[in-house]
Amino acid sequence: MGCALEIGPGSGVYLQALSRLFSKVVAADVELAFLTQAEFLAQSHPNIDVVEDDIVNSKFPSGSFDLILCSEVIEHIPNSAGALAHIARILKPDGVLILSTPQKYSFLELASKIAFLPGIIELVRLVYREPIMETGHINLLTGRAARAQLSNAGFVLRECHVSGLYLPLVAEFLGEMGLRCAIVGERMLNRTGLTGVLWTQFYVAARPN
Repeated sequence: MGCALEIGPGSGVYLQALSRLFSKVVAADVELAFLTQAEFLAQSHPNIDVVEDDIVNSKFPSGSFDLILCSEVIEHIPNSAGALAHIARILKPDGVLILSTPQKYSFLELASKIAFLPGIIELVRLVYREPIMETGHINLLTGRAARAQLSNAGFVLRECHVSGLYLPLVAEFLGEMGLRCAIVGERMLNRTGLTGVLWTQFYVAARPN
């Protein structure tokens, strides 16, 4: 059944799904403190291992994994190109990478930058009634940049998709109606090709044999 790797803070949903599909699953992050959920799951899933590893300078041997899931990670890494090169190295020939990362000019990312401006952050905290933290997104990529980095790392794209339309205030105050508006808006943007403002880009890419 092969071996899979999830990079980043272990998601219970993803890890459990991978553990049913692969004989061995590794959850890895640069700091073990971020892998508490993975460690908890490993207690009841003997095929899950938890490992401290820096994907920009990975210690895994070349050709270790059949599939690597890297979801919402590379936007936190200054050298995403280097990370993708290491991912390609530790994948087996014909291995598959599933990657997701926010889009640089999505409405949500632009709104989050505005939200932290002086005078506005106080209003945002009042609306949400909870602490509002910085996203830590230091390396946001456009779709073109992400595809170029994947290509330069030696990957061949199999599928790509973008989704997630954030509409300021509509998302916060209109509930189900706001969700329906976002779905309709996303469909319109996909038809017109103006998908750069959608939140997240997804890729399925293979390392050639």
